[in-house]
Amino acid sequence: MPPSAPRILAVTLGDPAGIGPEIVLRALAAGPPAGSAATLLIGERAALEAARSLVPAFPWERLHEVAAPDRARLLAPGGLALLDPVGDRRAIRFGESGAADARAAVSALDAAIDLARRGVVDALVTAPVAKGSIARHAVPGFVGHTDYLAAACGLERYGRDYLMAFLAPELQVALLSVHLPLVRAIERVTLDAVVEALACLDRHAGGRIALAGLNPHAGEGGLLGDEETRTLAPAVAAARGRGIDVHGPESADSLFARARRGEFDWVLALYHDQGLIPVKTASFGSATNWTLGLPFLRTSVDHGTAFPLAGTGRADAAPMEAVLATTVELLAGRLPRRAAGAA
Repeated sequence: MPPSAPRILAVTLGDPAGIGPEIVLRALAAGPPAGSAATLLIGERAALEAARSLVPAFPWERLHEVAAPDRARLLAPGGLALLDPVGDRRAIRFGESGAADARAAVSALDAAIDLARRGVVDALVTAPVAKGSIARHAVPGFVGHTDYLAAACGLERYGRDYLMAFLAPELQVALLSVHLPLVRAIERVTLDAVVEALACLDRHAGGRIALAGLNPHAGEGGLLGDEETRTLAPAVAAARGRGIDVHGPESADSLFARARRGEFDWVLALYHDQGLIPVKTASFGSATNWTLGLPFLRTSVDHGTAFPLAGTGRADAAPMEAVLATTVELLAGRLPRRAAGAA
């Protein structure tokens, strides 16, 4: 498809009992995302109807329901459509995810994956789901969108084939592991895993990469731990031998500040909180979760279902607006990156 051709965004509504339906409606109330011809909402109409009174500015008269989305039809200028893979006109109970909510969230996700893999849509934007609810009621062992999407696309290993990454206005971070207890996450810090993750990050994003150290002060020369000298430094050397522009291991207590100043384009963090605490401290609500390695573009907000806010009309749509804008930029081939060494 030529770069100038219109694009279609599929947007899943997330858990119907959470804030997903509201923030999607609010984000789209002012019109379609800039540069995209159409938006296909995927989820229960019942969830939208439950949020209808919360977002009266949404152009309900333009929303049409489709049973089998067709690309040519969706490409109509300003197209706005809904695919309801459930079709149950049930009552939604905000703030508490039950079995029906979990099943609806998974049905929407499955439908979106199918459309993205077949090229009917150009990108997938996901609203938050309740991991625990899905694991209990719909998909045993579910730990999040990222791994579920990767498995559906036949990707084999986190770090080699795909990565969770975050694009924030001043910081770009990828994660070596995601939703694991800390003890298990540390066990995943092996030479092969780090090299594979660096290769994946370089392949899909590129730029100047810094590897975070595991121990305080990156081990202080072995005084505070030997993982840096035993595992991480050899991984950096191996990755550089492959032509990857990677540096470190760098002391994590100052690394993220250095990256924000422009010394590095990306940081590879070694576990979930090491990477997400700085991202969310610096840019909570404006960071985009980007899954590297999928055969299609997938993005999401950097927050959860916020059940206490669901149904109150107080959910903030700014994070979803930021994600939609970033997704359009990524589709256009404009990867956010500041020049290394910029002030």
